[in-house]
Amino acid sequence: MTVYSMTGYAVAGTEGADGNDGAANLTVEARSVNGRFLDLSLRLPDELRGLEPALRDLAGARLRRGKVELRIAAGREAADPWPQPGADQLARLAALQAEVTARLPDARPLSVNEALAWCRSAAAAPRADEAVLAAARACLAGLAEARAREGDRLAATLRERIAQLRQLAGRAGPLVPSVVQRQQQRFVERWNEALHAVQGAAGVAAAAVQERALAEAAAYAIRIDVAEELSRLQAHLDEIDRLLDAGGEVGKRLDFLIQELHREANTLGSKSAALELTGISVDMKVLIEQMREQVQNIE
Repeated sequence: MTVYSMTGYAVAGTEGADGNDGAANLTVEARSVNGRFLDLSLRLPDELRGLEPALRDLAGARLRRGKVELRIAAGREAADPWPQPGADQLARLAALQAEVTARLPDARPLSVNEALAWCRSAAAAPRADEAVLAAARACLAGLAEARAREGDRLAATLRERIAQLRQLAGRAGPLVPSVVQRQQQRFVERWNEALHAVQGAAGVAAAAVQERALAEAAAYAIRIDVAEELSRLQAHLDEIDRLLDAGGEVGKRLDFLIQELHREANTLGSKSAALELTGISVDMKVLIEQMREQVQNIE
């Protein structure tokens, strides 16, 4: 499946949608940015307000997350500068006016301009509504395609960062045993120096103190060993790779995994007892922060 970005733009339009002698030009424009949930705002002409539920259903079927604005503009171009009302429209209007006059004798009769305006606004709506919905479907399809293209770029960027993180983890792995051994040896040497000073002053038993020194050195080696953090980091990278391959709605899960990556990199830095590992931890956190920025835009 495809990884979708929450950022995209699309436009679609249609002509001749009102069923009159004139032609209604409909332009449907959709733009979206990242958001935690699907937040749809509609900008519609007053005569199309009745289509809002149907438009929301269309958008909800296509999109899952993001702040989306759907704007519809309707313009009218007349083939004849003078509208030509139909005979059925005029007959219906005459009947309505006669009924009103019968009940309200003082009512003012319609002017020609009012009659023409009524005939135009009372055009058959089903064809116009279907044209609007068809244009909205085309626009939302275009928006989904734009979000898919952007999602492909985001996935490629994330895979580049994953490869770099794997390289850093590969550099850190061989350093761990030598760092632990070096720190353990340094610890024992300092302990022995302190031991000689104490023995000279108080005659402490050498065997007991030596055993205590080795135990403390072993405990210290466990505290600074980052092999477990590197293993978990690799597991998180494998899961991110799997999610990118699976596609679909993976943004929230990716965001959680990015948090876990950041936690492992922080622990690696805090437990590091060597400058080389500290530098690797910093480089990892830079890459993870870059990944976080990209993941915020994934649906």
